[in-house]
Amino acid sequence: MKNNILRPWLELARISNLPTVWTNILAAWILAGGKWEWKPLAWLLVGGSLIYTGGMFLNDAADVKFDREHRKERPIPSGRISLTKAWIAALIFISAGFTMSVRGAEACIWLTGTLVAAVVVYDLFHKPWPGSVLIMGSCRTLLYLAAASAVTGTLSLASHTEVIAKAIALGGFIVGVSLTARRESKDAPIQPILCATGILGLALPLIISLLLPISTGSSLLPAWPVLLWLGLVAGLVLAARKIMRQPPSSNIGRAVGLLLAGITWVDALAVSTVSPALSLCFGFSFPLLILWQKKIAAT
Repeated sequence: MKNNILRPWLELARISNLPTVWTNILAAWILAGGKWEWKPLAWLLVGGSLIYTGGMFLNDAADVKFDREHRKERPIPSGRISLTKAWIAALIFISAGFTMSVRGAEACIWLTGTLVAAVVVYDLFHKPWPGSVLIMGSCRTLLYLAAASAVTGTLSLASHTEVIAKAIALGGFIVGVSLTARRESKDAPIQPILCATGILGLALPLIISLLLPISTGSSLLPAWPVLLWLGLVAGLVLAARKIMRQPPSSNIGRAVGLLLAGITWVDALAVSTVSPALSLCFGFSFPLLILWQKKIAAT
């Protein structure tokens, strides 16, 4: 009985994606020069988790009209969770997550506030506005930067080039995933310019990882951990694109799930320059997320 009560909330939260929030935060923390200080990290991880989860609740609450027509199996239109409870839970989770991140972890208040604003704006306006995928990408970029700011206090392009560049790379990847997911919901090819944008977004972590050493005057040949994750992330993107070209159209959902789990590999690529051991930990979480998606859908 308890599991039956909890499951709709887990579905509403797309809980199988939550570990990608943790790897985002840990990657940003390490890249910003953070040490393994468990108290601020715990505040960040819990705070970021609450903002993410509250954002997922708000997403379904705002999409209830669409879901009642097209996705009747979702927790709210199916009647397993009331619309009022979803709104209340969303507001409580987002507010608590913001407070924990700013007061507990001392993350930058304006970066964290902008993250919350981006989450809310995306949830409320993503259906009528195709460009909202950029806001979706900015949510992960801002999460990255907010986590890094808990280490550095403030962020500047001159002093924190690597973490800012990799935050942007992650945001680009999310844009690519979001555009792929739109093909699933509409069951039709997207416009060529959006298709090109999606491909560029998925490739952005690879591009930035190759260009960043050149821009900082480092060796042109990346170290072996970077080369390993470059190959794995590139292979993941190619595999996902191959899957989505195959009939039936439900294969697009499989490709999206693969890419969502692959966020952990993007984070592994990001930290491979400073912590190969942590990158391996991130990498090993990928198959676990794929298995978890079989229990709770990622989209």
